[in-house]
Amino acid sequence: AGAGSAGLGVCGAIKDGMVRAGLSEKEAQARFVICNNNGALGRSGGVFGDPNHAQGLFADPAVAGWACEHWDGTPLQQVLEAFRPTVLLGLSAQPNLFNEELIRTMASQCERPIIMPMSNPTSRCECSAEQAYRWTEGRAIVATGSPFQPVRLGGTDGRTLTPSQCNNMYVFPGLGLAASAGGITTFTDQMLYEAAVACVNSMTEEERLEGRTFPSVKRIRQVSLAVACAVIREGMRAGLTDKMKILKAEGNIEQYVSRKMYFPDYVPLL
Repeated sequence: AGAGSAGLGVCGAIKDGMVRAGLSEKEAQARFVICNNNGALGRSGGVFGDPNHAQGLFADPAVAGWACEHWDGTPLQQVLEAFRPTVLLGLSAQPNLFNEELIRTMASQCERPIIMPMSNPTSRCECSAEQAYRWTEGRAIVATGSPFQPVRLGGTDGRTLTPSQCNNMYVFPGLGLAASAGGITTFTDQMLYEAAVACVNSMTEEERLEGRTFPSVKRIRQVSLAVACAVIREGMRAGLTDKMKILKAEGNIEQYVSRKMYFPDYVPLL
């Protein structure tokens, strides 16, 4: 939900990742339905006659490319019932857009629904982390744009689930480290993809059981090392590093980058 530059940009990045994972671009795009406050982006005819056309939204090629012939301004609840998505991504800045009926419907169609209300500040969030957990009986995989406290489930469950704040701070330190230690001269989309994969692969089983979708910030140094090494390897493959000879001579990228990391430990002078 959300057809602005942020929503379309995020969907475009996810689509590119799906293509890199093996889908064709057409197959990947067919797995998205994008809605705004007027309903799903689609054709101008049909029952709902997508109001976005009358408002001139489709004059923007970036928006028009996401229109789907199967939808015509269909309301979000009806799209969810028919499309049966496994992921609900919110970048609409519409508070309470993901209401109880919507989330419970999704939970009835999907064992582990992924719910990501990304709008911020908290007052603009599509739903809270607690609502996403409680309306799915703790089955939802949740990441949010705004920070939320851990949620303790009631009843016989009794688990405490910790939602992750979905933020680029998990990869930015590693990207900077790749530039300084690895001599990366240009950052490509493929490098950002590798950075994202390295970030997720850095998670521990304990963190997953806690309900997190990102590693704990307490381990950001370990995550940054993994991200930097993944980006440097891609830079070496693509020939986008000015330290190729040094990196090849070092052999062990992890050890080399680790030595280059700054540790704010000060030795007493007296």
